[in-house]
Amino acid sequence: MRDPWTGDVVAEVALADPEHVEQALHLAHQAAGDLRAVPAHRRAEALRQVSTALLERRDEVAATITRESGKPITWSRAEVHRASLTFRWAAEEALRWSGELQRLDSEPAGDGRLALHRRFARGPVLGITPFNFPVNLAAHKVAPALAVGAPIVLKPAPKTPLSALLLGEVVAGCDLPPGAFSVLTVEDAVAPDLVADPRLPVVSFTGSGPVGWAIRDAVPRKHVTLELGGNAGVLICPDWSSGADLRRAARRIATGANAQGGQSCISVQRVLVDRALYDAFVPMLVEEVERLVVGDPWAEETTVGPLIDRAAAERVGDWIAEAAAGGAEVLTGGRVSGTLVQPTVLVDAPAEARLCRDEAFGPVLTVAAVDGIDEGLRALDDSRFGLQAGVFTHDVRTAFRAHRELEVGGVIIGDIPTFRAEQMPYGGVKESGIGREGVRAAMEDYTESRLLVFSEVSL
Repeated sequence: MRDPWTGDVVAEVALADPEHVEQALHLAHQAAGDLRAVPAHRRAEALRQVSTALLERRDEVAATITRESGKPITWSRAEVHRASLTFRWAAEEALRWSGELQRLDSEPAGDGRLALHRRFARGPVLGITPFNFPVNLAAHKVAPALAVGAPIVLKPAPKTPLSALLLGEVVAGCDLPPGAFSVLTVEDAVAPDLVADPRLPVVSFTGSGPVGWAIRDAVPRKHVTLELGGNAGVLICPDWSSGADLRRAARRIATGANAQGGQSCISVQRVLVDRALYDAFVPMLVEEVERLVVGDPWAEETTVGPLIDRAAAERVGDWIAEAAAGGAEVLTGGRVSGTLVQPTVLVDAPAEARLCRDEAFGPVLTVAAVDGIDEGLRALDDSRFGLQAGVFTHDVRTAFRAHRELEVGGVIIGDIPTFRAEQMPYGGVKESGIGREGVRAAMEDYTESRLLVFSEVSL
């Protein structure tokens, strides 16, 4: 493994051999009954211990994230804090995971009957995570699984295994049955065998679309959840017109498009501005983008660090060049040096350009003018992706309309689509995937409904 910033060797990580893989799957299968029987208070206590340990080891974990992914250290610390929150939420939800009573005597045939509706783990989970949030995206798979009593086998991205191994070390210190959690450092070529194994009836994948849909097609009888990214857009509506409003939007969009090098599924990529505000807004946006500090991820002031590797940076550079060749104007940025891509703003990009249609996964924005709310919402929804969208408006009617009309998993009003809280249901539609993360939503996804009916009960 090499540091994306320096190119230096960070570590040598052993790959799990077939015997290790078999051991992990066997233990997970064997642990399913034991973990389901662990009382809620013990599962919650284990999750709280992980939450606390992550905060106690924040500097160590953050340094590991930065070293292997190139993420600026300030963002790495923020990721550790978020992962701690994810485990804390899971601990709390584990105690609330009680089911629901339902009276059945609402009709004469149900006299003396009472139903208890509970959810039980489907079985062990295979979690597959990407490189961009190596701790928190792992937490979003591990914490809900343990909360509902489902063992989980985690396959981290080959580019960032150290963070997952460190998380495994933390979880190993908790009072859980053997096999409750395993980390398998394997090449991507091994993943199909893991996906196909019948001992892992649930597959939770975060990553690229082609890989995700191939997983679902390969195991149609398994329960598969997919978070596959997007090309998130924002719309600045006519009522968002004051200088303070526009400046805030520009600042938030600049951050949301470029933080973590734009390597986020909900990084802002498309900006749609009402034509009446366009001339005032675009210079503000360029100014805010140019304020960002680019470079050394270990520097406290750095906002934008390197991309994960040189190939990723070169791809983004090629897409920028393609858009420019098609008539787009580069207002700032566009330069590629090694693994660094200067934050880039383009206008007049052709609709067929990959920067407009696909997921850039880099620090780049396209900006276009729209005429009114109708055109703006249509343009915002004109994407094969549907993860999250941001709408800058003060009008509650526009907010509800956007929620009703936009085919996305989430609409963020008055802010960028890059916002995510650990407890909220998170996921997309269309090419952005199926299923939801967020602790409670993932707990529901990892479980299935089971009904218990009592007869001859006096109510």
